[in-house]
Amino acid sequence: MADGYKYDRVLLKLSGEALAGDQGYGIDPKVVDRLSEEIAEIVRDGVQLAVVVGGGNIFRGLAGSAEGMDRAQADYIGMLATVMNALALQDSFERHGVFSRVQSAINMQEVSEPYIRRRALRHLEKGRVVILAAGTGNPYFTTDTTAALRACELDVDCLMKATKVDGVYDSDPAKNPEAKRFDRITYMDVLNRGLNVMDATATSLCMDNDVPMIVFDLTKQGNIQAALKGADVGTVVE
Repeated sequence: MADGYKYDRVLLKLSGEALAGDQGYGIDPKVVDRLSEEIAEIVRDGVQLAVVVGGGNIFRGLAGSAEGMDRAQADYIGMLATVMNALALQDSFERHGVFSRVQSAINMQEVSEPYIRRRALRHLEKGRVVILAAGTGNPYFTTDTTAALRACELDVDCLMKATKVDGVYDSDPAKNPEAKRFDRITYMDVLNRGLNVMDATATSLCMDNDVPMIVFDLTKQGNIQAALKGADVGTVVE
């Protein structure tokens, strides 16, 4: 096990919005740069890391379908947006000395490898960060579900869900100042309470395959490493 860390192999789920920073759209180079610095330190310490990235900073399939676009077509556009984010992350990681590979669920051999589970595992074992793009390759599935699926496939010790809040609350902390944060909660409680942590498909996948999840605030520098070392920086769902 990496010295001082609680988990050996982890999957980090990043929303596309996280890469946009305060500008709300596109890719903020300062945000990606800070993220790369944190990830470089973790990887140098020996943690195996896979990343699933969303595309909401460029295009959201649900929003497109709400405007009258065919849902499947809109979702494919959203998947292509995740590939752009993945390539931006790869560029930044490698400028920070982190070897990485982009694997896409939609075949794009000029810019990425196809997603092949055994190849992804081999990259992780060699200390490369694997950036997983294009969702599952299927419409109607969210990047949360992709993260849960890949976490199960790659046999990770923990799924880290990076958000803009510091954990799971019993109600929306932005609307209710009395909202209570959970230190730990079960997947069944999340489902029964209808808490908006991940969609039900993703939650059920993690629950059925005993993959614990940490929901934490990405905007605070050092939180990824702190969470991996077992510090109280979010909510553990198991």
